[in-house]
Amino acid sequence: MTVERIVRIIAGSFIMLSLALAQFSGQIDITHVSWLWFTAFVGFNLFQSGITRFCPLDNILKKFGVQSSCGL
Repeated sequence: MTVERIVRIIAGSFIMLSLALAQFSGQIDITHVSWLWFTAFVGFNLFQSGITRFCPLDNILKKFGVQSSCGL
């Protein structure tokens, strides 16, 4: 596992954990439609891309011709 994948997994976990802690402590209510769902989506996407190596934004950027730093 690479450093980049571990960073994605940890970052996604921290985002989702902070949302869960805020929800269960009563500071926010994510049961209502709000921008917090976008935050949850980003956190989940970071987490799953670290595990599966699939990231939709990577594919979009590659189609626009953006080069990868590792040459892949």
